[in-house]
Amino acid sequence: MPTNFTVVPVEDDSSNNGASAAAASAASAAAEESKPVSFDNIFQEAKSVDSIQELHPGDESQRETTPFLISDDDGQISYDGKNMALFEEEMDSTPMVASLLNKLANYTNLTQGVREHEEAEDGNRRAPVVVQSLNILGVILFLRLTWIVGAAGILGSFAIVSMCCICTLLTAISMSAIATNGVVPAGGSYYMISRSLGPEFGGAVGLCFYLGTTFAGSLYILGTIEILLIYIVPTATVFKDNTEDAKNNNMRVYGTCCLLLMALVVFVGVKYVNKLALVFLSCVILSIMATYAGAIKTLIEPPEFSVCLLGNRSLKNEMFEKCAKVEIIKNRTVPTKLWDIFCDSHYPNATCDEYFTLNNLTEIQAIPGLLSGVIKENLWSNYGPARQVIEKQNQPSVPAPTPKTDKEQNYVFSDIATFFTLLVGIYFPSVTGIMAGSNRSGDLRDAQRSIPVGTILAILTSSFIYISFVVLFGACIEGVVLRDKFGESIKRTPVIGVLAWPSPWVIVIGSFFSCCGAGLQSLTGAPRLLQAIARDGIIPFLQVFGHGKANGEPTWALLLTVGICEIGILIASLDDVAPILSMFFLMCYLFVNLACAVQTLLCTPNWRPRFKFYHWTLSFLGMSLSLSLMFICSWYYALVAVVIAGCIYKYIEYRGAVKEWGDGIRGLSLNAARFALIHLEEAPLHTKNWRPQLLVLCKLDSDLAVKHPRLLSFTSQLKAGKGLTIVCSVLEGTYMTHKEDAKTGEQNLKKAMTAEKMKGFSHVVVSSSLRDGFSIMIQSAGLGGMKHNAVLMAWPAGWKQAQDSSARKNFIETVRETTSAHQALLVAKNIDRFPDNQERLKEGTIDVWWIVHDGGLLMLLPFLLMQHKVWRKCRMRIFTVAQMDDNSIQMKKDLETFLYHLRLDAVVEVVEMVGDISAFTYEKTLMMEQRSQMLKQMQLSRTEREREYNVHNLMQPSKSITVSGMHNVGGSGPVLLAAPLFRPRAFQRTR
Repeated sequence: MPTNFTVVPVEDDSSNNGASAAAASAASAAAEESKPVSFDNIFQEAKSVDSIQELHPGDESQRETTPFLISDDDGQISYDGKNMALFEEEMDSTPMVASLLNKLANYTNLTQGVREHEEAEDGNRRAPVVVQSLNILGVILFLRLTWIVGAAGILGSFAIVSMCCICTLLTAISMSAIATNGVVPAGGSYYMISRSLGPEFGGAVGLCFYLGTTFAGSLYILGTIEILLIYIVPTATVFKDNTEDAKNNNMRVYGTCCLLLMALVVFVGVKYVNKLALVFLSCVILSIMATYAGAIKTLIEPPEFSVCLLGNRSLKNEMFEKCAKVEIIKNRTVPTKLWDIFCDSHYPNATCDEYFTLNNLTEIQAIPGLLSGVIKENLWSNYGPARQVIEKQNQPSVPAPTPKTDKEQNYVFSDIATFFTLLVGIYFPSVTGIMAGSNRSGDLRDAQRSIPVGTILAILTSSFIYISFVVLFGACIEGVVLRDKFGESIKRTPVIGVLAWPSPWVIVIGSFFSCCGAGLQSLTGAPRLLQAIARDGIIPFLQVFGHGKANGEPTWALLLTVGICEIGILIASLDDVAPILSMFFLMCYLFVNLACAVQTLLCTPNWRPRFKFYHWTLSFLGMSLSLSLMFICSWYYALVAVVIAGCIYKYIEYRGAVKEWGDGIRGLSLNAARFALIHLEEAPLHTKNWRPQLLVLCKLDSDLAVKHPRLLSFTSQLKAGKGLTIVCSVLEGTYMTHKEDAKTGEQNLKKAMTAEKMKGFSHVVVSSSLRDGFSIMIQSAGLGGMKHNAVLMAWPAGWKQAQDSSARKNFIETVRETTSAHQALLVAKNIDRFPDNQERLKEGTIDVWWIVHDGGLLMLLPFLLMQHKVWRKCRMRIFTVAQMDDNSIQMKKDLETFLYHLRLDAVVEVVEMVGDISAFTYEKTLMMEQRSQMLKQMQLSRTEREREYNVHNLMQPSKSITVSGMHNVGGSGPVLLAAPLFRPRAFQRTR
């Protein structure tokens, strides 16, 4: 049950002593009950009591010197850096629990310089809605949506919009779940992906997303300049030629100037961008309302805009007013301006263009209205190649060749080829604004509440607007006008502006400010994203971009963003930039969905998002749709984006800093490892899958450094990164006194393994004796099916001269216990003379003395060694021993046949030995012969017997093997001596 207690205050007075100190303390306690406790005196008193206790004889040597369970060494006690709440300054005036709850409730990730950007209380939800709306309802809506409807038709456009909006909505659901599963600092989507999928995926996708956001800024700036030079001030061009190169050069010049101006605004401060955002959003809303009003007005009175057709071909009407060949003025027939355009003179008998002569001119309404039935004509797609004249369907015309003259410039041509996948890539940037709010999560007071509500609200609103506009455009506007990308047939007026009410200038001004606002938002979000990546330190060469102004503004990241954005502007084509950023955003969407799906399927205890309307199937569907849209938009751009992300991933994995964020990929690896270990236990290991799984018994010197580093070199050469390797060592003593030494020794083992480029696990055990420690490791190392089957150790050095017999006794007991555990034993003698990983043996031999029929492991070890580059040029020789009565020639032939079946290349030598082979050798060989007789009794066919015999011989491990010599240790049988003892013939090295 709970216990109530009272803390008595204590005064700090080091000068008080004896009874006066006690009296003063009691008086102070009675007078000032409200004064907080001084914990320093408490600790000092506890320490003094312990010091007094240590003076009594007969006490144990190890005593607690602090009132805490965890103590440091017996020296001076330091509590600095312990993160103990008792030492916080607030404890003098606030209870510990209350202070903790207050900090947790008012936790913020905003810096002092950023807090000034979000002062108003209603800005919590407004910021994501404003930012995302500006990015979603922008350049594509006003400049390309009518053209997409004209090319793809209402049904095709509806499919494009639906796919992109569904993909965006599913991604927003996944993003909302991740965003509400904890505090989201600056970095937004990068932070979500990196903390969910790890630094490698997070850095790769974060950089791709940064590039996408930067190219989005280029897209919006190009849209701004396109509106400026085509619709507002077309005479302000620097290059006056009416060619494609001149247009692109004008875009580059004005785009660069606009980029520098926007960068200056962003540099001055984000709060000015936020203030301008509301103005820009107001212009966008007015433009959308004007479009809806204009569509409704067509029910009463369609706009007075007309299109002039020559036959079924659409004409540019910038150079003429009347759509007629001649006109009657004062009872006289006078040729019109069109006559002068298509004929070589102003007279009636002039030579005119053939198509102009054969076809009549027709003037039709550009906006027939909702009740005109034009929706039937615009229902289906009308794709075509580049430089194709825009023609009206079902319009009578007399075909005639179009000569390659200046007269062809009077027709309206399609500037690029149109097809479904291209239109998907061009349209998708219009729905990439959902990430704009998450990029500025560091500027939000409550990102967990703002991001889900603002993002989903912006997506639903924009999806309704886009779908309704697709239907309204197809139902109100003539098809030839819809396919006229730049409005050349309606006097250089935006097609959506012709539909708007009361004036096309509402759309022109609204779209201009919309593109400006979206460009500013991109230049604001991209540097913050790069700054978040740089501050994480996962990509070393980007760390310089983590610095900025005193208030947190990313100055250096802004400079890099401007430079990359200039690359997009130099492309000078909105249609070419759009698919590039679509790839980067789709890759980001893919991994956001993957992160949510992985976290949901893992069911980790930390996965507790406040947003409940999510499911792993929705995330998986969004991930699949994102991947499909990547290759639908442009398969080669998709491959390039994947290659870029892959290169960044490998770079971070190779050079990046090691980060542990509790990511889902690590959790997925743990689940996969658990499943694999359980699966390995279900069935015994087949001999085909057998390989030496090493337990390396390593010694540490007095400085806790590895005593024989060449033992690790030999292990890496033998394993080549395959299979299980456990490097362990034993310290004598108790764990309470040597726990720090154990940690230091394990770190030194890891460093030595890293230096030798050896993959494996390290462990240091503290035991009362070395023998017990190695015995524990031999018995318990590994987990489940991942256990060692071979023990590698070094031969004890100087054991004959040593007065202490413990070294050889430990060695003998380790050999016996390994044999009892039915594990192979490899003993490396003179290990310090083995080649390291930097040496290359240009020639030499590995000699195998094959005396006991051990099943082939003795021959397998040299084969594994020769797979490493150190031993690759060495040859293997097999020496076998024959008695005087044996047929040496036949034995050599049999052994060569056996090696052939084992697919091993080696030179066979038979050595005749005077005397009998030991009883142990005879017994082991007899066991192999008995097994052969058993296979015959099983009535297997000859082929089956040979296959079973060879597989068993190659993979069956032995308890003791010999290389370069035969030794009998402790009566336990022969052991492997993998040492360069006999340099003239075994392990010869060329220096």
